[in-house]
Amino acid sequence: MPDQEAKNGNQILGIGLVLASTVAFSLSGVLTKAIENNTWTVACWRGLLGAMFISAYVLWQNRNTSAATRLRLGWRGWLLASVGSLASLAFIAAFKMTYVANVAVIYATVPFVAALLEWMLLRQKVRNATMVAAAVSIAGVFLMVGAGIGSFSLLGDLIAVLMMLGNALYMVLIRMFSKTPVVLAGAASAFQLFVIGWFFTNPLDVTLHDGLLLVFFGLLFAIAVILWTEGTKLITAAESGVLGSAEAPLAIFMAWIFLAEVPPLASLSGGAMVLCAVVWHAAQDYKKTLA
Repeated sequence: MPDQEAKNGNQILGIGLVLASTVAFSLSGVLTKAIENNTWTVACWRGLLGAMFISAYVLWQNRNTSAATRLRLGWRGWLLASVGSLASLAFIAAFKMTYVANVAVIYATVPFVAALLEWMLLRQKVRNATMVAAAVSIAGVFLMVGAGIGSFSLLGDLIAVLMMLGNALYMVLIRMFSKTPVVLAGAASAFQLFVIGWFFTNPLDVTLHDGLLLVFFGLLFAIAVILWTEGTKLITAAESGVLGSAEAPLAIFMAWIFLAEVPPLASLSGGAMVLCAVVWHAAQDYKKTLA
């Protein structure tokens, strides 16, 4: 019984940590739009602060090994970091140029596109449920992007699609490079954006208001990554998927509450298709673990 109680306690803790990380990640769109500075400035400061705190977490987590070992990435880690940098930059740029709802919903399709990429590149079998969810969600994305033709949101929607493809490739590389320290690669990715950003903007040219928001954004990003990393160790992948599916509707809700942003009907319709596919697929995964 004590073992079972400990297991239940770990599960509850894991659910709480992953749910907290989901809430933190859902604020990305609101913060990006609330900051008046350009995409590169946002990427620079989120990158610097995120890299600092995530690196500190990695060093603390592996405190019994040498610093050289703890910070070793190798070429696979740097490749992973570079793909992550491009995807993160597109993520921030998309929020600046289209509705938060569109970016959040397009991002929700990443696991399905990653599964399709694994099937195309690695010939890994894809479950029928994943194929169905992928088809429905991709149709929803086409509806959203198509509705943006001729409007201000089209370029942002297209950048969001590139972001989605980049993140899907990132997920595939994580599975291919299973021995690569993923969290450290995330820190390296964030730091890359900080260094490269200096060639495109002056990160120091910020107002006090934006500076405070940028600090908060960087801290929130690092906290979200750490919470998700620790939480997923305590629960199943299916449970993590179910909780993660809440990020898109939460992001849309946050944008409505804090920005009074209401996307057009086509975005809501396409988004509903994607969210239904995500929730249905997560439920299938969860039921499979109970069988």
